[in-house]
Amino acid sequence: MYDSRFKVQVNNAFSNEFIIYMAEHLEIKGESKEERYANLLPQVEAVLEGEPDQIARMANVAAMLHETFRFWWTGFYRVVDDELVLGPFQGPMACTRIRKGRGVCGTAWAEARTQVVPDVDQFPGHIACSSASRSEIVVPLMREGNVIGVLDIDSERLSTFDATDQKWLERVADLITSPAGD
Repeated sequence: MYDSRFKVQVNNAFSNEFIIYMAEHLEIKGESKEERYANLLPQVEAVLEGEPDQIARMANVAAMLHETFRFWWTGFYRVVDDELVLGPFQGPMACTRIRKGRGVCGTAWAEARTQVVPDVDQFPGHIACSSASRSEIVVPLMREGNVIGVLDIDSERLSTFDATDQKWLERVADLITSPAGD
């Protein structure tokens, strides 16, 4: 099932008009952060529908969030054994592995709760994967009560993230970890 926001009408010599469904076309309207998230969420749902592969799901969501909000870095780390391992992302190079409890990502994993950091320089033990990062939000990806990964977003500006981001990004995280087609 495709969301109607993904319809593109095309005219050509072989038919009067037909519709192509394009998952790569985002239509984000609204000036406020809240409006943009509200517009994005059903499109995330449509893209994830029926896709069972977690890496593919993460890759598309990272791209959608990055394109919509123009964050400095948007991506995922997956829990593999006893560390977070870099997953799909958009932005500059990143740290490849993070231990539980280290930095913002490791803290989100250890505490199983979202971390909103207005100034990363004030966060004890912050791991500076990029010196340009100034603020960060990390949302744990939960499945059956366990953290299976984190959604990590960095901004090059201070105090970029707030309760609005937390609310909507936690909803996005729930979509990513829900079984395909739910």
